Amino acid sequence: MILNNSHFRKVKRLTGQAVGDFNLIEDGDRIAVAVSGGKDSYALLHILTQLQRRAPINYELIAVNVDAGFPGYRKEVLEDYLRQCGFQVHVEETNCTEIIEEKRRPGSSYCAFCARLRRGVLYSVADRLGCNKIALGHHLDDFIETLLLNQFYVGKLAAMSPKLLADNNRHTVIRPLVYVEESAIIKLARQNEFPVIDCGCPVMGQEDQKRQRMKQLLTGLAEENPYLKSSMIRALSNVQPRHLLDRDLARLMALDEQES
Repeated sequence: MILNNSHFRKVKRLTGQAVGDFNLIEDGDRIAVAVSGGKDSYALLHILTQLQRRAPINYELIAVNVDAGFPGYRKEVLEDYLRQCGFQVHVEETNCTEIIEEKRRPGSSYCAFCARLRRGVLYSVADRLGCNKIALGHHLDDFIETLLLNQFYVGKLAAMSPKLLADNNRHTVIRPLVYVEESAIIKLARQNEFPVIDCGCPVMGQEDQKRQRMKQLLTGLAEENPYLKSSMIRALSNVQPRHLLDRDLARLMALDEQES
């Protein structure tokens, strides 16, 4: 299935730019693309496939879906669509639901625990499929919202990384949609009628109030400054360490100055 319209071309151009800027894809890569059934992961898979067709290098893509076992999750919709489009697909059925109910500490985040379990499953599946990279569908808004959440609620200056070596030192996690705003993906999904499904999570919408507040904050500020999001994403690649308060970083800089 070949998508070719204005929204698709825009998202593809920005994704290709990110791939080049951060060297996200290299010759010989075998990439597990995490596809949940949401708009972002559908867009990512389609875009990477289109880029693959004209890339000067060779790489493979495998759509990987992790079924957490939530009642009502319509994975057959996702699987049928992906196979009709000609994608290589692997669906991993798990008992994450049971593990969450048994192991989650009272008062701890349901979503955070589930995310850790699913990420662990992704790593295991990537090993079995011989994939050295895992592609996730986080977009520009996710990067900015995470930055604000960490500043407002955690007390650290951190967002996401477009390319990160996993803790197991075997897989590299890539986020090629880093330059793409969520609004562009929404338009792309609607124009191409992606069969979006939810994960069936029993607490969906109950634990993301803080992120929703960040979305509302950004939406309000963007009404005053339409370039707000592009400015904030540029700021993440234009760090001025001398103007921050990190004492460990300050010591390292002082040592560098002494050695020079």
